[in-house]
Amino acid sequence: MPPGSVPCRTVVVVLLLWTGLVLTAHGAFQSLDHLRPQASDETQARAVGELLTRLIGDRSAEFIVSVNRSLSSLDVCELRSTQDNRIVATGSTGVAVASGVYNYLKYFCNCQVSWSGDQLDLPRPLPQVTGVLRLDTLHRFRYYQNVCTVSYSSVWWDWPRWEREIDWMALNGINLPLAFTGQEALWQEVYRAMGLNQTEIEEFFSGPAFLAWNRMGNMFEFGGPLPQSWHVKKLYLQRMRSFGMLPVLPAFSGNIPKGILRLYPNANVTRLGPWAQFNCSFSCAYILDPRDPLFLQIGSMYLSQVVKQFGTDHIYNTDTFNEMTPPSSDPEYLSAVSRSVFASMTAVDPQAIWLMQGWLFYSSAWFWKPPQIKALLHGVPIGRMIVLDLFAETEPVFTYTESFYGQPFIWCMLHNFGGNSGFFGQVESMNSGPFQALSFPNSTLVGLGMTPEGIEQNPVIYELMSELAWHKAPVNLSKWVSLYAMRRYGTTQEKPVAAWQLLFSSVYNCTIPHYKNHNHSPLVRRPSLKMNTGTWYDPADLFKAWKLMVEAAPPLMSKETFRSDLVDVTREALQVLTSAFYLDIAESFANQKLPELLTAGGVLVHDLLPELDHLLSSDVNFLLGPWLERARSMALGEKEARLYDMNARNQITLWGPSGEIVDYASKEWGGLMADYYAQRWGLFVNTLVECLNTGRPFKQDSFNQEVFKVEQGFVDNGKEYPTTPSGDTYEIVRRIFLKYYPQAMKKLVGR
Repeated sequence: MPPGSVPCRTVVVVLLLWTGLVLTAHGAFQSLDHLRPQASDETQARAVGELLTRLIGDRSAEFIVSVNRSLSSLDVCELRSTQDNRIVATGSTGVAVASGVYNYLKYFCNCQVSWSGDQLDLPRPLPQVTGVLRLDTLHRFRYYQNVCTVSYSSVWWDWPRWEREIDWMALNGINLPLAFTGQEALWQEVYRAMGLNQTEIEEFFSGPAFLAWNRMGNMFEFGGPLPQSWHVKKLYLQRMRSFGMLPVLPAFSGNIPKGILRLYPNANVTRLGPWAQFNCSFSCAYILDPRDPLFLQIGSMYLSQVVKQFGTDHIYNTDTFNEMTPPSSDPEYLSAVSRSVFASMTAVDPQAIWLMQGWLFYSSAWFWKPPQIKALLHGVPIGRMIVLDLFAETEPVFTYTESFYGQPFIWCMLHNFGGNSGFFGQVESMNSGPFQALSFPNSTLVGLGMTPEGIEQNPVIYELMSELAWHKAPVNLSKWVSLYAMRRYGTTQEKPVAAWQLLFSSVYNCTIPHYKNHNHSPLVRRPSLKMNTGTWYDPADLFKAWKLMVEAAPPLMSKETFRSDLVDVTREALQVLTSAFYLDIAESFANQKLPELLTAGGVLVHDLLPELDHLLSSDVNFLLGPWLERARSMALGEKEARLYDMNARNQITLWGPSGEIVDYASKEWGGLMADYYAQRWGLFVNTLVECLNTGRPFKQDSFNQEVFKVEQGFVDNGKEYPTTPSGDTYEIVRRIFLKYYPQAMKKLVGR
């Protein structure tokens, strides 16, 4: 094998973990047996072949792929070599074949596919497989997406980006993806048919970047009105069925426009209280009681439109009471609610399965006690509902609900809130949790899932999670991440491997109970004198890993995957270092030491943050420009372009007209760092200096009013940002390292 390839002995040891098909008790849910791919074996095989052509070009001819659904009821792929050095891959579905081929590419060819670049230097000829390699899974379903992902990450995607994501899903074994795109067009048709006028419809839909929360009944209208061209552009399904995936389609939850009350003044409608920090101008949704006959009418009208437009695989998602308090805790009421919601599905599709997020049981645990949870779940026949244990790596619900009181469930890793930048992971919990769920008494586990609110960050976590679905036992994390580093960069260099081992045992291994990954770094939070600077890991490990990556850099800079990771680890180091400078600023102010305040504040505002912006601007994966450019490209005309631009800017900053959820969806991007975060920090330091000079106390409320003008100024500035990187990444990193690494050792390790 060529230099840099993974030794075959290592590959064999790793892949031996995946041999043998195990049938488990949770496969006994006969009510789920009809959830099978509709695409023919030939169609699925053709989809995999086309994926490989997109991925590796002419080298795809060296793979012979076929689908044979009779191989197994659970996904399986068999791989063998031919005498002319081609690889034959046969699987039970297209997803199984794609996943099997990708595992071959990873562990035999030392390759990787990720959101932040591919490393596809295939050896020539392809390495041989001895005998037949059989890869299989214990899990019927591998679920993907959160209802929020559509807004935080994919809202502006065009077809090429969607196709790339579908390919990624297939390679990573996803067979149960959420498919929510295009639903507002169908809702508009339903509401028009019912007699609502266009104004009433426009006052209901939020803007594109906030549709996830409009769909869940959290908010309405803000960021709108939704242009008619939006409906036309989004009225298609993401073409996932050709791989044998089962798209999860939307159903009715009871969230209705206010205009329904004009048409049906006697309907049983409850107006909820405010959501998050919003007032009733944009929240306080109108919720139709599922027991009202109108619920069945609207729900069945809508689902009929969905099935007519998209076809169906008989599985539907809707979430009642998501981050909303039900009007009654009476178990009989809650059972009646779920029974009615399910009836609106079966009225259209007698084979319907309801997929429900289990987030409400965690987020409103004060309300959802065992009697209430059981009542809601048992309003649906056992086996006709699948519950997503949405945050199971941190807050598993199955453990205190007796495995959801008999309903099938999927163990999910949420991992990321708001699509935040920043390293994070809980690898020990991820590595053990799915297997604990399998062995739980009377387990009803039917799959594993990944449910991040936002994607395109921390690719290592998603590769590990997707792989665990094909393992029969936890992996050796140290060995796994060593192989990950080798295939990510196509090298056996020791320093990147050592860096990743440090990262995996520290920043990627949060073990603090109940920890939620909102990026709390002062860097991306509205400045105050009471900011959270704590970390769940020893910063020394991060800075040692940074040093190793910088030292390994020169021969690896041609690899997009390495360049992206070098920017990312440097970004994380400067994020942590920002906290140290902030503490110096706050301490200097408290002790009324103006020279020290000017020094620490000056370095942060005039050097560190500009350097961070230069760094981020040097890599396409860390630019603000593409986010804004994609938003504007969706528009027909300048008026729509301005609306989409506002949606895109507001969501990643103020998140609301008045900063209702400010900085929730924070991103560390070139352009945003200079014109948003650095501007806020400059105002903060100047305000503190002025307070010391005049003897006035710092008043947070007054500062918030002033800093809001800066934040709103960014949303309104109309500035175009580069969509291509600028600057030499290595030279920028080297300059930052030489300047700040010694300070980091002094400030952080010695603090």
